[in-house]
Amino acid sequence: MRIQSMTKAITSASALRLVAMGRLGLDDPLVRWLPELADRRVLVSPTAALSDTVPAARPITLRHLLTNTSGYGMILVDSPLRRAMVENGTDAGVGPVMLGSQEWLSRLTDLPLAFQPGEGWRYHHSFAILGILISRVTGRPARDQLRDDLFRPLGMVDTGFRVPVEKVHRLPAAYRQTEMGPTETEPAGGGFHVGDPPFEESHSELVSTAEDYLGFLRMLVHGGVAQTGPARGERMLPIELAAAMVSDQTPAAAKAPDSFFSPTFWDETGWGYGVSVATSGPHRGRYTWLGGQGTTFHVDPDGTIGILLTQREVDDELMGLFSEFQGLPRG
Repeated sequence: MRIQSMTKAITSASALRLVAMGRLGLDDPLVRWLPELADRRVLVSPTAALSDTVPAARPITLRHLLTNTSGYGMILVDSPLRRAMVENGTDAGVGPVMLGSQEWLSRLTDLPLAFQPGEGWRYHHSFAILGILISRVTGRPARDQLRDDLFRPLGMVDTGFRVPVEKVHRLPAAYRQTEMGPTETEPAGGGFHVGDPPFEESHSELVSTAEDYLGFLRMLVHGGVAQTGPARGERMLPIELAAAMVSDQTPAAAKAPDSFFSPTFWDETGWGYGVSVATSGPHRGRYTWLGGQGTTFHVDPDGTIGILLTQREVDDELMGLFSEFQGLPRG
């Protein structure tokens, strides 16, 4: 299945493993590995003219990427910045990436930040940058780092950026609901994730299976200790980093009503590292996220795990299904 933004939790764990190894710090400036992030300019407001900027008050750090507070992200209202992102191909949608990692990053960093790093929240782009960062720090494509450092140790044999030719028969078609009914957007056994990559794709998203993703989540449930694969019983993440990943890490000042699709998003929700976290309400402590191609998961404080995978673009009807799924009894 194309899991799209469920990738964010996986790349977060990969980055945190680099932190645990001492190769990267949560608050280290990233210009050492990403010189494209040097000397950032920041819009005086997210809707300002592209020339109406001030210098960045601080450098972008790993913590900013993990919490969607880097200054880059989806712009949800019409503005010069949003129009510029559409024009240069760096806006985000539910489709696969259309530019190689270096070209995408170069185009993105030609534009100013929407807000000062750490002072606002916008979705998605920080995690594409995170994939590129993992590649730069390790000196090899993110696909190789994730494979050797996470997927093989956890026994996630069907997770990666590409579907091998011998497994393409297991990849279902992808759909979008239209007035004419379900319309195929990628064929069964085909589409972006099949065959040789068209470009370097460290900023892209993964395909996976329920079994593989369950193994990954069980590692988080057990405080960073692997429960599956060759690494079973081994600590993959320090307990403090595993706990931080699934607890709210977003500054209150960054939780503006206009930062995400719903103005009530932050009412009972926080954001950890690659996952949202219920901060109040009946599911307090649950961490979860979804992918634009109709996939979602959640983990409750008692360790109950739920995974739902479809291959239909998220719409109002599918969100209703997600709500029903999230409301299922625990255990």
